[in-house]
Amino acid sequence: MSRLVSFTDRLQRSATGLPWRDDDSDDGSDERQNGWTRYLPLCILLALMVAPHPSLLLILVNHYLRTLHEPITFLVHLCVSYTLTFLSFTSLVICVIRDPGPVCPSKPAQEDSQISARDEIGLREALMGPPGDTDDDEINPLKWCRKCWAPKPERTHHCSLCGRCVLKMDHHCPWLGGKCVGHRTYPSFFHFITCITTFSAYVAYLAGTAFWWSFNNPTLVLDQVTPLHELFLFCAGVIFGLVVGSFMIYHIYLISTNQTTLESLSPFLLLRFLPPLPSSLHLSDPPMEHELSYTQRRLVREAHRAVKLYNLGWQENWAQVFGWNNHGGWIPRILYGGASPGDGRCFPRNPRAHDMLQKLAGALETADKEA
Repeated sequence: MSRLVSFTDRLQRSATGLPWRDDDSDDGSDERQNGWTRYLPLCILLALMVAPHPSLLLILVNHYLRTLHEPITFLVHLCVSYTLTFLSFTSLVICVIRDPGPVCPSKPAQEDSQISARDEIGLREALMGPPGDTDDDEINPLKWCRKCWAPKPERTHHCSLCGRCVLKMDHHCPWLGGKCVGHRTYPSFFHFITCITTFSAYVAYLAGTAFWWSFNNPTLVLDQVTPLHELFLFCAGVIFGLVVGSFMIYHIYLISTNQTTLESLSPFLLLRFLPPLPSSLHLSDPPMEHELSYTQRRLVREAHRAVKLYNLGWQENWAQVFGWNNHGGWIPRILYGGASPGDGRCFPRNPRAHDMLQKLAGALETADKEA
């Protein structure tokens, strides 16, 4: 009965405009991006990916074939450059066309009499919860999206720009046609930024060495245009390598610690996992950020640096993103990043996280008494 009262209270808060006790991604109204403007950043991205290739071909032909007369080196650089380009486009296509993580997967049309009770969750079942199971993530009122009117599994967030919930949502990316990066597209996203970083570094090296040779041998240069292309590609490769490479390094850290971007940047998500606090604190269950004092907020931020709820060790963490079960599973990982194993709904937790959350709850209680 308490679950029903809790969920009814949430509906009343929604109707009266009071704060909603859920993660930050559910606050506010949806601001869906419609029309062709959502694809404008994607078109810019495609233009940036294609732009360096005329200059690259000019450098390869003029420097390695016509000047140095090294056809084998020319072929090696050509193959490496366009292999990285091909891999970048394959993972980008997957990120754009694949659903990032549907909470309610589509099912074949059936007769109403053939739809099982498991396929559709009635309102009464959603409100009351399954008998004898008060921690079910699928239909716990604390895990129910008031916008999608659907269950919200663990690590799922509602994107106001897409107007939907996404399994293990990492972030919303306007460069992918205004789509989210989630459970089913995160490997391809990481594959994409890795290929772009590698391609940028390779082009910077290739153009930089060619420009240095032209600078030291000005009389042997075929024309005055090729060195300009070499300098342009070198600068572009360094800039894009540093910019995209910083994102790649950040996501290497996220994968190694089993975090999403939202989880890493939102320390107060920890409040949803705290054990029940004493009623004397006069806090909601779970507590809300604006209810905490300055000292309590500082304690939550400090705990967020240490508490990694899903960190199982770097090997297991990487296996949750890029693992495979069959012998040929490495092929899609190389081609486009593959897909994360599992259903994206249930995740094992760090066995030490419970004790750390208990300590945080005790620290919050102590800080309230000292205030």
